[in-house]
Amino acid sequence: MPKMKTNRGAAKRFRLTAKGKVRRNSAHKSHLLTHKTRKRKRSLRKSSLAAPGDAQRIRILLGKK
Repeated sequence: MPKMKTNRGAAKRFRLTAKGKVRRNSAHKSHLLTHKTRKRKRSLRKSSLAAPGDAQRIRILLGKK
């Protein structure tokens, strides 16, 4: 049986923590930044954890069950 291929789009957007949770970056920080407050843009830099239901599907795309 051939090796399972990693979804390259998912690999660029998500990574796993040491405990196996899925980390993701925030959205809404690529354009139209002039009207967003400094505080909002600063908080968008931080990464957060994906929702548990989404994390299950993301792990399959990454090839890590």
